[in-house]
Amino acid sequence: MTSLTDDYAIVIAGHGSRDPEGISEFEQLANLVRQRAGERQIQYGFLEFARPTIDEAARLLITTGQQRIAIVPLVLLAATHAKNDLPSEVIALQKEFAATQIHYGPPLHLHPNILRLFRQRIIEAEARSPQKIRRSESCLVVVGRGTTDPDANSDVSKLARMLQEGMGFGGSYVCYSGTAKPLVADGLAQAVRLGFERIVVAPFFLFTGVLVKRIYDTTEAIAVDHPKTEFLQADYLGVDPLLADAFLERAAETVVGKAAMNCSLCKYRVQIIGYEKELGAPQQPHHLHVRGGISDVNGFSTKVVHPTTPFAVPLKSESLTEGYVPHPIEEESFHIIEGLRDWTSVVEPEKLVLQRLIHTSGDPDIVDDIIISPGAIEAGIKALSRRVPIVTDVTMVQSGLRRVLLERLGLTTVCTVHDEETRLIAEAENITRSAAGIRRAWNRFGNNVLIAIGDAPTAVEETIRLILEQNWRPHLVVGVPVGFVGTQECKEKLRTCLRVPRITNRGTRGGSPWAAAIVNAMLIQLANERERARASGNAGNKREDA
Repeated sequence: MTSLTDDYAIVIAGHGSRDPEGISEFEQLANLVRQRAGERQIQYGFLEFARPTIDEAARLLITTGQQRIAIVPLVLLAATHAKNDLPSEVIALQKEFAATQIHYGPPLHLHPNILRLFRQRIIEAEARSPQKIRRSESCLVVVGRGTTDPDANSDVSKLARMLQEGMGFGGSYVCYSGTAKPLVADGLAQAVRLGFERIVVAPFFLFTGVLVKRIYDTTEAIAVDHPKTEFLQADYLGVDPLLADAFLERAAETVVGKAAMNCSLCKYRVQIIGYEKELGAPQQPHHLHVRGGISDVNGFSTKVVHPTTPFAVPLKSESLTEGYVPHPIEEESFHIIEGLRDWTSVVEPEKLVLQRLIHTSGDPDIVDDIIISPGAIEAGIKALSRRVPIVTDVTMVQSGLRRVLLERLGLTTVCTVHDEETRLIAEAENITRSAAGIRRAWNRFGNNVLIAIGDAPTAVEETIRLILEQNWRPHLVVGVPVGFVGTQECKEKLRTCLRVPRITNRGTRGGSPWAAAIVNAMLIQLANERERARASGNAGNKREDA
């Protein structure tokens, strides 16, 4: 039996355009909505400039016997048309057809799908450029339609800010194609003065039309006057399943009377660009340290284990300083490894890494294949002491890192191989997701990062490319992927890359456990160093007290 909330038809209410291409794209999206709506009856109409009109579309549904109709505006923001013109149409129809339930829905607004599609258009624009410029050196310019409604205009600013923070742009600027200020030419001129290497111009429009074409023409004219700045033109949103699904969701909300409010963009309720991992995160207070002037509540303080996932750690005096205490079986294993060969010629930091690799692989002979550049381990430990993020190519490396040590040392780990933005970059750039994840690390963290690669040769290749072409300088690169396709070659390139500290190996062997073991060895050394420093300090204090 069909429920009341399922038994309704939809009128797709468009504004209309003087541009035939814009009308054509609207009709294409309307057809896509029909395809994705199953058997639901759907008609479309326009407010002006085109036929059929909205009331003609509604009348057609009513004459076919539809008792409930949702009239939903296919516009981005709630400005004059959505707040005044379209509601007037709905009121007039309801008076004329009192026996029919006519519901009026919200615009698309900043639906999460809008942000996802806008991000996709930006990534596609970046991929079209032969230059690779970090987003921190790029300014995003979002161009809105411009209205007399400040609420709608401010939503464009909100969109720009969310994309700036979520995608890691160095700055953002908002301008408008008309009515509101600054206009496009003035806005781009102001953006140039900010001094960024690249400006990404992104029109916040559903379809092409006179205004969109004018935006592109203005951008090209400004670019001619500023040859030292790269201008990228992102596509408008256009016909896409993400838009169709967002529209159908708004239609469903119309019938049940749901008010989305800001919950539609709550990072704990839906995946928001740049904050995907906070979806469903438990509520935890962030201001306990100022409560009543104390630094902890109930014996807990907050530490960060993952860059977006808070984790409660018992507040104990030794929690940040105690050294690494191995399990008795692990301790016995290392005692055996100590006797497998003569270690007198191996310096201590390297010895601890090599022995942990033997412990992980079960093969003492791998020592001869491990390549550690001079000072690499010391550079890695120093970086970890400064709490630089540890970026891994796959989650298996990330999962292999000692969680207790990460918590104790206040370190974050990052792996984006499964993120949607990584997928979009990989598709747009025709590279693997592992390589795209490395590129995102370069984009997000710059030089302030430690790289640990245990699975993908393409991740090593991308790391080397960024080092050579973009002067990237990670604190340390661990590259020990396993396999037969490109593995030996990429590790040989890393071995001969003299611009960064590096740890790799010869041959096809390696893998995620190896990469994790190398980083764990450095984590253990850092924890033990801090314990020794603490013990030495305590001993000195006792002598002073005596």
